[in-house]
Amino acid sequence: MGKELKTNAMRILDREKAAYRINTYDCGEFIDGCHIADRLGQPYEQSFKTLVTKGKNGGYFVFVLPVDKELDLKAAAAAVGEKSVSMLPVKEINAVTGYIRGGCTPIGMKKRYPTVIHESCLDFDEIIISGGRLGEQIIISPQELIRVTSAKTANVILGNR
Repeated sequence: MGKELKTNAMRILDREKAAYRINTYDCGEFIDGCHIADRLGQPYEQSFKTLVTKGKNGGYFVFVLPVDKELDLKAAAAAVGEKSVSMLPVKEINAVTGYIRGGCTPIGMKKRYPTVIHESCLDFDEIIISGGRLGEQIIISPQELIRVTSAKTANVILGNR
């Protein structure tokens, strides 16, 4: 059996002595988080996507929220102390994060950007995030993810929690 190829995110988790599990699945191209959760029988509430925004002052911010929810840009801006934030265009994701669309994870981006995880993550012992490439997931406790990314939690989704 060949050596397991770890992503940068997994190497960082190992270095930080964080407990996590890996889940792999077949995926040749980008599929949104809801379709992946459906395919793998995972609850939307526990499956989180990573979104990157750009603040009015030019800084980047990372938001992690359930796959079936939309980012509330006003709440997101308030959570990071910005006047406003806008979604990073897909074509800029790799240059800013080092990851591709569908493989973006809050762990191990090119730089450490301020990170906010939706507060509902605290309702679970473990949440599911991208593993750093298509077809890979990291299953991790919210507390470990918060610790490793120096994140904070806030309600940053549209509508009710």
